[in-house]
Amino acid sequence: MATPPVPAPEELAGLRRRYRLERERRVRPDGARQYLATDAEFGYYAADPYVGEVAEREPLRDTVTVAVVGGGFGGILAGARLRQRGVESIRIVEKGGDFGGTWYWNRYPGIHCDIESHVYLPLLDETGYVPEWKYAPGDEIRRHAVRVAEKFDLCADALFSTAVTSLTWDGTTETWIVATDRGDGFRARYVITATGTLTDPKLPGIPGIEDFKGHTFHTSRWDYGYTGGTPDGGLTGLADKKVGIVGTGATGVQAIPMLAEDAAHLYVFQRTPSSVDVRANGRTTAADVGADHEGWARARRENFLRVVSGEPADEDLVADRWTASAGLLEKLLPSFRRPGDREDFEAAYEVADAAKMNELRSRVEQTVTDPETAEKLKPWYRYACKRPTFSDKYYPAFNRDNVTLVDTADTHGIERVTEHGVVVGDTTYALDCLIFATGFEVGTSGVLSGELPVRGRDGTQLLHAWAQQGPRTLHGFTSNGFPNLIQMGSLQNASSVNFTHILDEQAVHAAALVAAAETEDALVEPSREAEDAWRTVLAEDAPDHEWFHAECTPGYYNREGRGRPNGPSAYPHGAVAFHELLRRWREESMHGILRARTAGATGATGATGATGNSSPRRMA
Repeated sequence: MATPPVPAPEELAGLRRRYRLERERRVRPDGARQYLATDAEFGYYAADPYVGEVAEREPLRDTVTVAVVGGGFGGILAGARLRQRGVESIRIVEKGGDFGGTWYWNRYPGIHCDIESHVYLPLLDETGYVPEWKYAPGDEIRRHAVRVAEKFDLCADALFSTAVTSLTWDGTTETWIVATDRGDGFRARYVITATGTLTDPKLPGIPGIEDFKGHTFHTSRWDYGYTGGTPDGGLTGLADKKVGIVGTGATGVQAIPMLAEDAAHLYVFQRTPSSVDVRANGRTTAADVGADHEGWARARRENFLRVVSGEPADEDLVADRWTASAGLLEKLLPSFRRPGDREDFEAAYEVADAAKMNELRSRVEQTVTDPETAEKLKPWYRYACKRPTFSDKYYPAFNRDNVTLVDTADTHGIERVTEHGVVVGDTTYALDCLIFATGFEVGTSGVLSGELPVRGRDGTQLLHAWAQQGPRTLHGFTSNGFPNLIQMGSLQNASSVNFTHILDEQAVHAAALVAAAETEDALVEPSREAEDAWRTVLAEDAPDHEWFHAECTPGYYNREGRGRPNGPSAYPHGAVAFHELLRRWREESMHGILRARTAGATGATGATGATGNSSPRRMA
């Protein structure tokens, strides 16, 4: 891979002007309000197409040790790590019909992971599985989720096609009452929420969207009954259909080439083009990834995290376009989280970023034969403004006679939908089928969206408790006033492009908290002082993202152009440092997290088999 030339100062000035212009073409005054939730009149977009009639069952009124809300990789990993700690009574509640989370819902044509599967798929060492592809297809990932659940005996007591509707703390029994949409009201000594960030599909709020008389669906609920075929292609039902797809993010980049092969004509409605780098997928063997060595997967995963986080690493085990772009992160991340002259950091980053984006724009020119189409497909923003995508089939799809790119930037998106098609500018595009590849309500599912009310001590609702000062947690997991509630996610802890790695570290931590509480016969609940101390850590070294995101094209990274959320939202020193911080904290004291149980509480669930070697200090 040739090193791109260093841009000259006058070129950088021109890029700044072009980026600002392209941003302004796309900023909308309604921000995130431009999207519709898939509920009420649009609820059918979120219905489960993969199960038939859900079998009736009697509502549950029993008691378990741990209830886990969510059956994606977060929930599965929580269950697995709890099992390793000896916890026997675990119930996972999942609104889908099986395990898998986003990989259960997303089965669109062409779906693959965009992180190398040998670092993305968790618990490979523990299950003895070696992925078949460098970038695994969705079905392989979904099968691995089930494999993990089966290995750790999480299936028998799981509740599928069931949504948790509320969590209520009962101080008398010191248990959580878990209510569901199927009439359940069972109790759990601990609750772990792993509701994910990519579960609730969203729709664009286009006038007339409800009037369309053709066929329509969201990519996360792909209708193979209409299109025919499988995730591998063969969409024979579209052979005589004019198909429109809205959205050119990570999903669109994978689905569009498959649609192009089989639709009579495909119209791609694009507001902002993605950056699309080389995929270079292929079959892999155990020898290719060193799977003959004990602990190979953990070593590979840790190495990938260090490289993409801009941390020192002796070698690059994965060696793909993510890690090749780590030089950008080495310049960008220090300006977010390390002391020094920010102007120098910004200048170094700008040069490296411009070189990378010039490389990607050049790729468009070299692949797409029509100059006008190629120009519309070029990404004019900084690399980290939007989630990078990877494909070797996306750009060639636009060389087909049956594919039309419709750029909607000047109209700030599609203007309206009619009974028979889509209107952009002065043109109406007649369609038989309209597909929404418009993504998910990122970061707003479950507890944080308010769709899952959580009532702690004295009936206080979690979001109400956070209304004045923002979220209060210890390490992002636990909150005062909400005993034995452990939240998984990216709030006030750390994140990375390989989020399953983050989830696994969180699952290890959650299981350790439960084990410590069982050993001490205590409640998991941080003191206010511990929360304050953590907020101080987050705030004192809080990264200044605004200089970067204020110049980015609108997207979910910057709340559709409105900037990052106010207040400290993530650990400022990166995932590698955060994981080490948690390990030291668990080993040294677990200070400020355990509260004595109320004398006479009747919520004991019997022996759990939980074990723990620490002697954590009780909370004052």
